[in-house]
Amino acid sequence: MKVAGTVRVPGDKSISHRALMLAALTRGGEGGGRCELTGLLTGEDVKSTARVLRRMGAVVSTVRDGVVVTVRGGRLSRPGGSLDCGNSGTTARLTLGLLAGQRFPARAMGAHIEEEGGDTLPLRIRGGRLTPLDYTSPVASAQVKSALLFAGLTGGVPVTVREPYRSRDHTERLLVHLGLQLRVDDTAVSFVPSDRRSAIPPFRLVVPGDISSAAFLVAAAVLADGGELLLENVGVNPTRTGFLVVLERMGARVARLNLSESGGEAVADLLVRPARLVGTEVAAAEIPTLVDEVPVLAVLASRARGETVFRDVGELRVKESNRLELIAANLRTLGGAAEARGNDLYVAGTPAPPRGRVDTAGDHRLAMAFAVLGTVPGGAVRLSERASVAISYPGFFSDLRRIQATGNRQRVT
Repeated sequence: MKVAGTVRVPGDKSISHRALMLAALTRGGEGGGRCELTGLLTGEDVKSTARVLRRMGAVVSTVRDGVVVTVRGGRLSRPGGSLDCGNSGTTARLTLGLLAGQRFPARAMGAHIEEEGGDTLPLRIRGGRLTPLDYTSPVASAQVKSALLFAGLTGGVPVTVREPYRSRDHTERLLVHLGLQLRVDDTAVSFVPSDRRSAIPPFRLVVPGDISSAAFLVAAAVLADGGELLLENVGVNPTRTGFLVVLERMGARVARLNLSESGGEAVADLLVRPARLVGTEVAAAEIPTLVDEVPVLAVLASRARGETVFRDVGELRVKESNRLELIAANLRTLGGAAEARGNDLYVAGTPAPPRGRVDTAGDHRLAMAFAVLGTVPGGAVRLSERASVAISYPGFFSDLRRIQATGNRQRVT
């Protein structure tokens, strides 16, 4: 397969969730503050966040491709019924923060949470007067950190969150961009509430392309026989570019062109060419910067010379699916060699073309990763379903077909 063309991937999913939620908290003038969000992801998870915010009184325009989404915020109101977060864990966790709660640490702040289903949703939460919090998290989790920062923001109390490794920092960057007081000291983040009545002013934001979505097309270009691919306007936040760092160790070169900034986020065009890959070891400290890219990196590792090891990726067992076991099982089904040992993932490269049926378990990142693997010469990969890609990249299969030079397309069904 040869690649060619220029693509703009959908807006960053993490930033889209956070931008909607912060826009819902803005105040300014009669009817609340009016925010304008350009390039917002139109996937199902972001639509879940918009739906939840509407239930709490925010006025959010229709989330669809090619339009500027407007949000009129103000004081959130108590919903008349339950909040349906759909399949979006991000929506659920960050909404708990907006409602002044987040499992164990938020209880310490003073919120009251009742669990109805054990360690899963649904949860019943009552907000209240919160107290300052200094919390040391046992894991590096951007969603836990963001929920607690949102709780501090809505409750008007100081919050400090310490992590073992630095997780993605979109929340911090957006808060600073909007003029709020935030202090970052290595892996510790501290929020100091503002004395101003209107802490978040109405804002306009252009959401950059999602590097996690771009990763799949980058991988397809790396596996190609020739050509080059340009991906425009991709967010290259340093806490999200671990995928590119690992790719470089494996032998690929992805050039960053036209560097700029948007809403406190670094943005660049990515120029990708095919490469011969070698195995590597991905350390535990790197995982927070590429956790969503492990499926596609594992697919690339299956085509590399030698063995690749991903350390401490047990978190993948509780994503949209048991990603850790499914990555290994699906690679074996296609003729590869892969195994989960404890919390580590081992993948050995093979030159044999991948052939067989992949169980995606309705997981968008598995569907896209194995679709990319199916583009290698001689590949014949059948996916158990394709609809899940609508969660983060609705136009993925169209873009994947478009970048393949005419007459060189492999079979992915």
